[in-house]
Amino acid sequence: MASITATSFSITSFNPTKTTVPGCRISNPRSVFISFKGRTFPPITLQGRVPRFLTCAAKAETVEKVCNIVKKQLALPDTSVVTGESIFSALGADSLDTVEIVMGLEEEFGISVEEESAQSINTVQDAADMIDKLLETKIA
Repeated sequence: MASITATSFSITSFNPTKTTVPGCRISNPRSVFISFKGRTFPPITLQGRVPRFLTCAAKAETVEKVCNIVKKQLALPDTSVVTGESIFSALGADSLDTVEIVMGLEEEFGISVEEESAQSINTVQDAADMIDKLLETKIA
């Protein structure tokens, strides 16, 4: 059970006898104090994090096309979910599959991907960003 008051809140856990036992108190967003069975431990200082998700440069249509090409190249069932965050290796792709995906992308979008660029592609979003960048330079 957690209760929030102003800039602090405390987390309380339950034991089997249904009585509450104090667990953790956060007095401000940067430090955590933990006490267990009457013993208080030194505070833990929390550090800020870099945002995990960055804005996407690629168009949604490009990401969707790349997702479909990846599904086709890896022979994934229609029910499998492939998104911009999908990592090729997590989808079961090995290095040869990745080369075939890049070849499929080159054919679909009429682009040529250099080997260095191809090796930096790990996710669908990486591929879509690279494609949009190549298409922009092709038009200019």
